Amino acid sequence: MATPETSVKYVYSFGGGKAEGNGKMKDVLGGKGAGLAEMTNVGLPVPPGFTIQTEACREYMKGGKTSTAVQKEMLAALKQLEELRGKKLGAPSDPLLVSVRSGAKFSMPGMMDTILNLGLNDQSVKGLAERSHNERFAYDSYRRLIQMFGNVVLDIEKSEFEEVFDGKKHQRKVKLDTDLTAKDLQEVIEGYKKLVKKHTKRDFPQDAVEQLSMARDAVFRSWNNDRAKHYRRMNNIDDAIGTAVNVQSMVFGNLGDTSGTGVGFTRNPATGAKEFYGEFLMNAQGEDVVSGIRTPVPIIGLQEIMPHVYEQLRAITTKMENHYRDMQDFEFTIEDGQLFMLQTRNGKRTGRAAVRVAIQMVEEGLISKEDAVMRVEAIQLNDFLVPSLEEKGVKIEVLSKGLPASPGAAVGQIVFSADEAVAKVQKDKAAQVILVRGETTPEDIHGMEVAAGILTSRGGMTSHAAVVTRGMGKCCVAGAGEIEVDEKKREMRVKGKVLKAGDWISLDGISGRVINGKLNTNPARTDDPELMKFMSWAEPFRKMGVRANADIPRDAKQAAAFGAEGIGLCRTEHMFFAEDRIGHMREMILADNEKDRRAALKKLLPMQRSDFAGLFTALDGYPITIRTIDPPLHEFLPKREDLMVQIAQLEITKPKSPKLKELRHLLSRVEQLHEQNPMLGHRGCRLGITYPEITEMQARAIFEAAVQVTKKGIKAKPEVMIPLTTSLKEMKNQADIVRRVAAEVFEEKGVKVEYMVGTMIELPRAAVVADEIAKEAEFFSFGTNDLTQTTFGFSRDDVGKILPTYFELGILKQDPFAQLDQEGVGQLVKMACEKGRSTRPKLKLGICGEHGGDPSSVEFCARVGLNYVSCSPFRVLIARLAAAQAGLAEKTGSAEAGRSK
Repeated sequence: MATPETSVKYVYSFGGGKAEGNGKMKDVLGGKGAGLAEMTNVGLPVPPGFTIQTEACREYMKGGKTSTAVQKEMLAALKQLEELRGKKLGAPSDPLLVSVRSGAKFSMPGMMDTILNLGLNDQSVKGLAERSHNERFAYDSYRRLIQMFGNVVLDIEKSEFEEVFDGKKHQRKVKLDTDLTAKDLQEVIEGYKKLVKKHTKRDFPQDAVEQLSMARDAVFRSWNNDRAKHYRRMNNIDDAIGTAVNVQSMVFGNLGDTSGTGVGFTRNPATGAKEFYGEFLMNAQGEDVVSGIRTPVPIIGLQEIMPHVYEQLRAITTKMENHYRDMQDFEFTIEDGQLFMLQTRNGKRTGRAAVRVAIQMVEEGLISKEDAVMRVEAIQLNDFLVPSLEEKGVKIEVLSKGLPASPGAAVGQIVFSADEAVAKVQKDKAAQVILVRGETTPEDIHGMEVAAGILTSRGGMTSHAAVVTRGMGKCCVAGAGEIEVDEKKREMRVKGKVLKAGDWISLDGISGRVINGKLNTNPARTDDPELMKFMSWAEPFRKMGVRANADIPRDAKQAAAFGAEGIGLCRTEHMFFAEDRIGHMREMILADNEKDRRAALKKLLPMQRSDFAGLFTALDGYPITIRTIDPPLHEFLPKREDLMVQIAQLEITKPKSPKLKELRHLLSRVEQLHEQNPMLGHRGCRLGITYPEITEMQARAIFEAAVQVTKKGIKAKPEVMIPLTTSLKEMKNQADIVRRVAAEVFEEKGVKVEYMVGTMIELPRAAVVADEIAKEAEFFSFGTNDLTQTTFGFSRDDVGKILPTYFELGILKQDPFAQLDQEGVGQLVKMACEKGRSTRPKLKLGICGEHGGDPSSVEFCARVGLNYVSCSPFRVLIARLAAAQAGLAEKTGSAEAGRSK
């Protein structure tokens, strides 16, 4: 009821067959409160209570206290509940007891806090014992209240209560909680109360209304505990929405052998199979089922113990699934043979289960295909694309946890260098190796190619290791900071344990875990018939194209198999690191005049031409965006420190060796090319402007390859992309070279092919002057990795040191390299789109940064009018579904149409 002081209604009651709210009020009542109201309205056996709405939490977070208006409405709702139940909170005889639980709009299981049995005190516990004729039950309920209240409300560590409880069991020489007598429990309660007095300097509160007020505020505070904040960040839930508080009459599963409690799902949340799935315990309260203290029993066992309750539970949960048209996650309690429903909500499920359930429900007539498409979160399709670790029946030793940089599972023997990885696999083709590095560099590519997985102690989600492994479809755990990698000693150290080259480890790229030892893996099936059916339903709603980032024909073919409609980024520099090319590349870099550079480039030309011909052949008819060379030249040369060591060794051992002169010359060139900040240095279009012969060679290789395959009946669609432009003059300089070379090749070969010349928008200035650049550029592709880096001023390789603090303080919610910063970087993208098309209305727009495979970023790209997104091959399916959902949301006018959060 609203009070005269405010127009806001803070408290909504439910019970007696009717509720003041309903299932559509999740914003106000939270998911749990809306569910309780809905269940009440449809006539299910729900213990009565009331919900304090989310606005009260938001006000509490702002002011640090609960308003008198909220308190007044809560007391009025409590009085109504007491009248309905015929009991009074805290009464000395037959007291009303309540639970106090959180409940946000989106399900956050286990993230916030709960208090059970509230209303007990030194007097009411005696009344409960007398009324229930079960003294042990009463004192067990009281000790649970003090423990939960002490931990949640008074911030006393659980371990201190457990020490008292376990001490009593040890003294009595018993293993189970249920083996303790009422007298034992009274002694435990005295120990608990001493703990409370020790930590708070006051007695455990005996006033039941005071208990309720303190518990309510504690649940509000739990919205901002570390685990809740972390969960919201993982699931992209708004920090500002707050939680409701649900106060509900207690029903007791711990009254004896005719009572119990359980949790379950209407379908299997792991597989999606249409089976009743869950667990229960007799003579227990809710937390006993999930705490691991006792081993629960499969829910089918309830059919034998209480067949009538089991059948009633089946009927109720089936009714709720049909009502909500989604798989339900439910909680129930049996009190003295009577069933009560405590919760129902849309159940969380694996990706495979989500697809299966969505298909089943369409076929059962519960939902439409549109609903089905929105029911599966795009990121869940990862489950279909990667192998997984087989963990059943195996003892797991987690060594450390890093960033889940590339999904899947990898099991192998540790190697500490790329050469060692290659040598091991060459010696034994069946060898499985995990490349462990402080961080990887482009020169590690040959080792990364043969490794089963990559582990680094440094680097983030867009580090070299992360980007390359995602493109390869390999598992990678990056930035595992607890691990110290000593590449010289060929060992890694973590938590006092030393692992050496040859030792086995297992990587979980979904969770970021690094596991000691050799586990088995379960292979992925990309031709899963259910996945194919589901995607066939999604495709008609997709308006935006999806391409892949790929550099070699194998990756291009893999991308096409996943449904990619071309290549949005082919990084030509990756082609130069192969063993048969790096020498020619270094020869070109070491040359100190144009003639010698052209001689070296002439040797590289046929190799590049062959690369491009392979890509055009693999993607016959699809466009391929080929980026001219981007990284600074020093990346193709040995490290300065390594050269200095080699020179020093030769000066001692072979001072007259011809090799010494060669190494000194190489060191001199390395030092000449050295830059303090190479990411902002001599790279991208700046290289092509300084050394136009490089752009000429690459353009010739592209167009000669295009002509070559065209003569064979293969359709080539090259799109030449100039990186790192910031002005019209830079763009024109490089575009003129490309167009001149194209004309020369077409005249020489007597064949023409369609092509485009565009640029990569990856610097803020380029976005600001996009209307000028579009006078020469026929397409823009947003390189959002660098655009994020230069907009924030973050180094993407070092930001991992900053992000934990930023997350903790709420400065950032997500890693901006993993999820596009729509408020900042996104506005530059939007500006560039609008400015570019103001000059060239048919300007083709795409994105090729890692954000192209992130669902929320894909939705943004669709909203601002991009023609396509491009991502790693193994994220193409995710991008396709995200793009379809964006199209469907636009059609229905709702970003959450049918979606189960």
